[in-house]
This record gives sequence, structure tokens and C-alpha cells, in this order.
Amino acid sequence: MNKTWKPGLWMLVLCILLLSACSASTEPSSQPAAASSGGNEAANSSLTKVKIQLKWVPQAQFAGIYAAKEKGFFAEEGIDAEIIPGGPDIVIEQQVVNGAADVGITGVDSLLVSRDNGLPLVSLAQISQKSSYRLIAKKSAGITSPAQVKGKKVSTWFGSQQFQVLAFMEKNGLDPKKDINLVKQGFTMDQFFNDQVDVATATIYNEYHVVLESGVKESDLDVFNIEDAGVGMLEDTLIAKKDWVDSNHEMAVKVTRAILKGWNYAIDHQDETVDIVMSNVTEGSTTREHQVTMLAEIAKLIRPEGFTEKQVGSFVDESFARTADIALNYGLIKKAANLDEALEKNVYEEAVK
Repeated sequence: MNKTWKPGLWMLVLCILLLSACSASTEPSSQPAAASSGGNEAANSSLTKVKIQLKWVPQAQFAGIYAAKEKGFFAEEGIDAEIIPGGPDIVIEQQVVNGAADVGITGVDSLLVSRDNGLPLVSLAQISQKSSYRLIAKKSAGITSPAQVKGKKVSTWFGSQQFQVLAFMEKNGLDPKKDINLVKQGFTMDQFFNDQVDVATATIYNEYHVVLESGVKESDLDVFNIEDAGVGMLEDTLIAKKDWVDSNHEMAVKVTRAILKGWNYAIDHQDETVDIVMSNVTEGSTTREHQVTMLAEIAKLIRPEGFTEKQVGSFVDESFARTADIALNYGLIKKAANLDEALEKNVYEEAVK
């Protein structure tokens, strides 16, 4: 295991960053949107501006939000939605706490850490229902079972993103502190391509297909599914500040409804939605082919087999409990999470009526 990283330090830094932002204005962005030219002026002036902070740069991971804007679902709810891209230096929770955004997309683990540090953030809807994480190894490494990971070099993202991998190791009888050499994984798959690691972490909607697109065949890989191992942590969730929700309950419901409608549309009209996504990405940053694959995989996480349209965004208690237990077990949070307070189930329930 990399000895330079310490969970407590990461939490302290995040806490300081977030708490320092609390002194900024937290008033909701309820002012009307700036009027545009032409015949849309009157219509736009009647809409309420809502700022939505993404957890990463524009891509099909957020296709439902872009679809909701493009297809007019926000406007139908009286909302002028401003979609704010994320990036490596953007702390989503900070953006929401200090009022730079009204709602945001973050991981459930990050939400739990923020609440554990006293930040009044809540989830309005659970976007992804399953873990996207896979552990991948080249066939040439000879790792056909989890037990054979012992003694190997394993890469994953740090921050709060390594805990699914650690839980996977323990689930399979390995001590992640002694039995594997855990190293920090970058935002590319170069370590894997260059054989600097034996096992790498990949999301099924992004890095896994980056590997395939490089020319590696699926038959050349051994793949371990974190979700299937029963230790998957919930990922993308829609968050807001608690006092914003209390003061803007109807708006919180409307934003949630529009986003969930957007996701159902995106899942049912994937080709069209990829066009919408591509109109928002930075030119040259990705390919349409990659975004087609990303949306297809994301759709399986958001509306998995057996889910109806009305279940998109729902809170599955068992999945949240598992995520919270893993976070507590590895010291990501100091005390057991109060999920009754963390989840605004009434907002979701009203949104899907």
C-alpha cells in the first residue's frame, strides 16, 4: 500500500476547504434568468435560474442533465438551468455549500464525508444504482481469480475512491495492507498499458473502453466486477444544501423531476442524446464513438435490469447501508451515517408522482 496517503489527512483538507467556503453567501439562485434577444425574451425572464454543478467535464456521464435542458424539461418546470462543468480542481460540495451552485452531482462517499464533517448537504435522488468499478488484468499476468492478486501491484484512484477496491480485497480474504502493493492510479491508463501495474481500476463506462479502444481485446483481459462481489459503493447522487431544500422545496422537486425525466429520455433515445452531449464537450477532447459506449454503459447503472422509469433516481436502502458501512469500516467517516437525515426521500417521491 502507498504509505504517503492517509485518509484522515484527506478528510481534514476537504473539511477545511468546505468549511472555509461556508462564509460565502448561501442564498439560492432564485433570480430570473437574464433575458435573451428576440421572441424568447419574455419566456426566459419568467424562468427561475438554477445552477447545476457537474462532478466532471461534459460527457455522457451527465447525459440526462444535458437532455433535460435540450429537450425543454427544465423549462417545463419553470427553470432556466445553468450546467456548470466540473474538473480536477472543483470540489462539488464546496460549490453547493457556498452557493456557487444550487445542486450538484457527487459520489455518495463524498456526501457522507461532507456530512460527517458537519456540512448540511442532502441527496435529492440517487442517480447511479450500481458500482461502475472493475478490476482488470492482462491475461499475461496470470490473474484468473481474486486470490491470485496477492503480492501484485494494484492501482486505483485515491481520495475516497479506493475503498471499493480495499473492500473487494478483504471480501476475498486478502489484507490490503499486507497482501497487495496499492499504488495511486492517474487519470489515464498508461500504467496499465506500460505494465507498471498488474491490476488496474476501471469504470465500465470509461476507462474499460479506453483500454478496448486502444486495441486490447476483451479476451485478453481478466475482469473482476466489484458490484458482483457485493462490495460496490453507490456513486453519482444529486445533492443540495439542506436549507436550500427547506426554503425551495417545490423547486427542489422540479429540478429533480426534470433531471430524472432527462435521464429516462437519454436512456430511451441514446443516439440523439449523444449528439446533444457532443455539442457540449470541448472540441477534440473525446470521440462520438466513446460517448456512445459511455452512455450505453451508464444507462445500465442508472436504470438497471428490472427498474422502471419511475424507479430511476430511487433510494435503495440496502445499497446505501452497504456504502455507509464500507465508509465507516475504512475510517472515511468517523461515526455511523444517519441515512434518514442524509436522504431527502420526500423530494424524490414528489418528483416521480
